[in-house]
Amino acid sequence: MNTNLNIQNKKIELIQWLSTIEDISILNKIIELRKQQNKDWYNSISENEKESIEKGLQDAESGKLNPHSTARKLYEKWL
Repeated sequence: MNTNLNIQNKKIELIQWLSTIEDISILNKIIELRKQQNKDWYNSISENEKESIEKGLQDAESGKLNPHSTARKLYEKWL
């Protein structure tokens, strides 16, 4: 099955289930989970990842960029 279709089906299934919940404690748990997912991801990554991001930003600011077409060729098999 197509992954995107599978994800959409799961979302619909969850929406249907959520619409039937009457227990406030379950709803509060779901809301808390959503809040945790919305926390700033930057605080949860490693120092190496942060350094890589900073280097990338410095490269971008100094004009050390490759065109989209070059990146597409390099990473095509993962896109």
